[in-house]
Amino acid sequence: MSPSAIPLSIPPASPQPWRRTLPVLLVLLATILFLHRDTVSAMVLIWSRSETFTHGFLVLPIALWLVWRQRQVLATQVPQATGWVLLPVAAAELLWLLGDLAAVNAATQLALTALLVFTVMAMLGLAVTRTIIFPLSFLFFAVPLGEFLMPQLMDWTANFTVLALRLSGIPVYREGLQFVIPSGSWSVVEACSGVRYLIASLMVGTLFAYLNYQSFRRRLIFVAVSMVVPVVANWMRAYIIVMLGHLSGNKLATGVDHLIYGWLFFGVVIMLMFIIGARWAEPDPSESQSTLGSATTLPTLLLMPSAAPMWVVAAAVALLAALPQAAQWSLGKVKSAGAPQLLLPATLPHGWQPVEKPAMNFRPAFKNPSAEVNATYAGQGRTVGVYLGYYQNQDYQNKLVSSTNALVTSRDPDWAQVAGGTRMTNLGDQQVAVRTAELRGSSAPERDGEKRLVVWQIYWINGTLTASDHLAKVYSALNRLMGHGDDAAVIIFYTPKDTANSAEALLESFVSANFRTVDEVLRKAMATK
Repeated sequence: MSPSAIPLSIPPASPQPWRRTLPVLLVLLATILFLHRDTVSAMVLIWSRSETFTHGFLVLPIALWLVWRQRQVLATQVPQATGWVLLPVAAAELLWLLGDLAAVNAATQLALTALLVFTVMAMLGLAVTRTIIFPLSFLFFAVPLGEFLMPQLMDWTANFTVLALRLSGIPVYREGLQFVIPSGSWSVVEACSGVRYLIASLMVGTLFAYLNYQSFRRRLIFVAVSMVVPVVANWMRAYIIVMLGHLSGNKLATGVDHLIYGWLFFGVVIMLMFIIGARWAEPDPSESQSTLGSATTLPTLLLMPSAAPMWVVAAAVALLAALPQAAQWSLGKVKSAGAPQLLLPATLPHGWQPVEKPAMNFRPAFKNPSAEVNATYAGQGRTVGVYLGYYQNQDYQNKLVSSTNALVTSRDPDWAQVAGGTRMTNLGDQQVAVRTAELRGSSAPERDGEKRLVVWQIYWINGTLTASDHLAKVYSALNRLMGHGDDAAVIIFYTPKDTANSAEALLESFVSANFRTVDEVLRKAMATK
């Protein structure tokens, strides 16, 4: 018998390192979860109340099962604490701290998940981590992330539905996410975005690819398909629902029915995707191949690590996990007492006078501000509204930048946003980008000038201006980290639209002349805390 034909038998590694390392690792993970228990509670709360993220309850059991499948390979490996992984541990904790200071759930939850993964890597070493890298990566599906995709997905759904209806010979009038066909009016709301289909398909598709393919290329292709298919399926679902409503005189696919039809359609599409994908499934590698793969790194893996580095790394991870908690507690002690006062002057420069009973019945949908004012001024034969929403002592329930804070919600009975964008304008002595929007009133008076509003919006973060949600969160976190507090506000100017250029020019003139006054009002509110 030739040497190459001799069966290779690899003895399992000594169980002693695992018996020493596993208890320490489990205690360390439990400590991290306890220190970040508020973040864990927030994740579980989102899983329980949102159908989009209910799958989060299944992620940890699936990940543990995937690790259990690798137990025989893990038995041949020896855990080795790795000191340099403390750097990504520290980075994850810094991200958690910044996210907590800015009250950003996505940042804190991503950071906590990354911290758990890096802790496992630091305690077990790179070789062991390579064996269970997929189960560890799978944990990120537990993070309730993806709602930021809703606006784009909703826009794509509306684009496809309108195009498909027109190709079907049905006339369509569209404004924003609302469109009208001869049989009735339709609107693309959050439930129509398809984000829940996308997230569910991506998680299940990734797991299917890992279990059924060995080639990285095939896995990557199937994951990409599992992202594209639900998006396209959601477009088709929306089109079919509108067609069912149109052809049935709005007796079918209305109300809750269209959600039920949507899930049935999605289930059929995903089942077909898995049936087709199974045709290219690859069998698991043989036991000898798996053992041979382990043998190539055997000399390194069977090195017996001493207990001292493990305890040093464990203590360092615990210290890094505790430091942001101490910093957060220290920064959180400084709270402003009393509610801030917002007082817009009775008269603004250039003859702008307050209107006691404005015809514009508009209030932006910003929840739980510490103080707010919504005033309307008349001048030059026109009217301009000014809304200030001031936030102080922000937390996860009361914060400026939130998915629930917007000019209007999709279910607002009075106003609907039909256009949006950005533009540069003079605010005081600086050129700054502001958000622009056009709102259509559904119950506004019938006079032309009051049917629509042109709106400008910008954030004021401790005196710094930005139109970006992300930069607003970053500025808020940095201000708190430097001990400057978390005072912030949204500034909104709005005026009835007659012609777009006229309304824009009016806002340009009003803002240029009066922004310093608005800025002084906000600075006085910050100074009185």
